[in-house]
Amino acid sequence: MGAGLSRLSTIYRQGALGRRPAVPADFAELERRAERASSAKAWAYVAGGAGEGRTMRRNRAAFERWAIVPRMLSGHVERDLSVELPGGRHDTPVLLAPVGAGALMGADSDLRIARAAAATGTAYVFSNQGCNPMEDCAAAMGDASRWFQLYWSKDEQLVDSLIARAEAAGAAALVVTLDTTVLGWRPQDLNLGSLPFSRGQGIAQYTSDPRFREIVAGRPPQPAAEVTLGAIRTLLAMTRNHPGAFWSNLRSPAPRAAVETFLDIYSNPGLSWEHLATLRGRTRLPIVLKGILHPDDARRAFDAGVDAIVVSNHGGRQIDNAVASLDALVTIRAALGPSPTLLLDSGIRTGADVFTALALGANAVLLGRPYMYGLALAGQSGVEDVIRNVIAELELTMALAGIPDIASITRDCLVEA
Repeated sequence: MGAGLSRLSTIYRQGALGRRPAVPADFAELERRAERASSAKAWAYVAGGAGEGRTMRRNRAAFERWAIVPRMLSGHVERDLSVELPGGRHDTPVLLAPVGAGALMGADSDLRIARAAAATGTAYVFSNQGCNPMEDCAAAMGDASRWFQLYWSKDEQLVDSLIARAEAAGAAALVVTLDTTVLGWRPQDLNLGSLPFSRGQGIAQYTSDPRFREIVAGRPPQPAAEVTLGAIRTLLAMTRNHPGAFWSNLRSPAPRAAVETFLDIYSNPGLSWEHLATLRGRTRLPIVLKGILHPDDARRAFDAGVDAIVVSNHGGRQIDNAVASLDALVTIRAALGPSPTLLLDSGIRTGADVFTALALGANAVLLGRPYMYGLALAGQSGVEDVIRNVIAELELTMALAGIPDIASITRDCLVEA
């Protein structure tokens, strides 16, 4: 039995016993329930976007412009969802995108996501802005596939330290995020004055890093902060999120120094092609560049020897009124031809979306907000449910469209709606 029929059977059998799924099967209801389960600050950060939200809406509108054309009587009983990507073969063309500060949606977020990914045979891209150290996440996954996202720091030794740790943790690829050299204009967060990193959330890869701790230790003492109720709450949050015992942290300047150091150096606004040219000599891992939207940048990346790119506008979180990732994928695939490995993120919500992205030239996709909403609703099992639902719908869509394997999902499967 394929993933689709197996999932239907599980849900309907439970329904016969009077049990409904904890995680809704449709994205709209998933989003509504996740919002109710989340704090205002958590929802602003995870669900919010840049500016007026035009890029987020454009990401979805791009999918609406395409329609699947099913073919009948294919005779195929089973479907092969596996794909070959840099670093190895994957059971499905769906990976979990890196999402920073996930603990906003649930404690030990990265560990729960890692376990869910392993349980469903789904590769997980560890976030550089995660809330649990990559080593802990790797241990939670066992032999399951994981990649590591790199934010290029202002400190080159820190870059090397993070890469070395990713290699030691068994990462199968290094995903360099290019589109966040500075934070975008995010009104939902700004209106609340809320940045999770300023409270010590999402900096676990740094506080667990020997080079980062060395930088923090060499930081000169900082002047005392203004004493307000908000400042006290922020200090307590920093204390809770810093490694070590709460009361020891509360008496130490280290939690605040770590946050301020992170904010100073986490991303390099001067990142250039010259920096990227040094990567091949700094890692043995396949290199994936995330955040490319222009065909000339894509061509230059592959000319420089990278193994893959992720066509992405960061889920609409960085630039308002930017091109939709799916539209950029179509342009880039047309410009570069069939050979380069292109992944897509931003706007993927359902299995039918995955099918559409593959038909338009993606080799695989990265799923983001939906699994975070599952985390908010039901922790690890919620993430598993979202993954299984997306894969089930993809497999059922292939079955109903007469498609036996991922390679057979081509542009001929779609028409412009």
